[in-house]
Amino acid sequence: MQRVFWRIMQHMRNASMKKTFNNAIITGGSSGIGLALAKQLASEGANICLLARDEEKLAQTQQEVQSLSIRKCQKVTTLSCDIRDYAALDQALNNWLSDNEYPDLVINSAGVTYPGYFQDLELSTFRWLMEINYFGTLHVCKYIVPGMIDRGYGTIINISSQAGFFGIIGYTGYTASKFAVRGFSDALRSELKPLGVQVSVVFPPDTETPQLAFEEPLKPFETKEVAGTLHPMSAEDVASETLRAARKGKYLIIPGFGGKFLYKLMGIMGNFTFTVIDWLIQKAKKKMNSKM
Repeated sequence: MQRVFWRIMQHMRNASMKKTFNNAIITGGSSGIGLALAKQLASEGANICLLARDEEKLAQTQQEVQSLSIRKCQKVTTLSCDIRDYAALDQALNNWLSDNEYPDLVINSAGVTYPGYFQDLELSTFRWLMEINYFGTLHVCKYIVPGMIDRGYGTIINISSQAGFFGIIGYTGYTASKFAVRGFSDALRSELKPLGVQVSVVFPPDTETPQLAFEEPLKPFETKEVAGTLHPMSAEDVASETLRAARKGKYLIIPGFGGKFLYKLMGIMGNFTFTVIDWLIQKAKKKMNSKM
């Protein structure tokens, strides 16, 4: 009994200890949630590597993040690379690691979306979404995980979406790619936790980012109606909740009250959830038809 009590106390003490991240690689770090995460980590003293495709944007972002550094020797570096190309990613990270410390934190934040009715989307769009959102995440993990296993520690944060636990009308391509990130993260967590490597998966709601501004005009009418009453979170708030939860060792990270409520509600309501969604969509269609 005494031994059991000691183990419980030890677990509680470990859970209360916050992790300090010293060296982070962030994909999609030049904008949106990735940039917000980079800024917060830089302001806490971490060395940051921003990985994205646009070199010009990376250069601007590097200066922005570097200005938040709190240590003289703190580094903010950049890597211009397409995460869909594993060979190119492998070479870029090999070169980068020759001059930098191995990361104790990797955040897979690179992602794209393209809403529209299923029958209107090209097959190439589905492949594009899957290649960046899922395979991009997979490629980075494939490179990084062996080194983390060798060291016996590390944290991987994969950014999914609320569309990664709940399918949304008008997002068949995006939803599939984000469900893939969730499933991959579930399995990866089970493999890596006994080896000392933490995996977390994040389900942000609509977030105030350039990507949200891009997709808004493309959303089907029903999508806007069903989600129209929800206010997007700021990227900074999503980043803060994400890092706070990851430091506590949480696996499922759902920023914002609305997302947490929806996740729990689905567990309670089961199939009735879809009855409610059907009603909302039918209501939206009637409204759309009345405007024609």
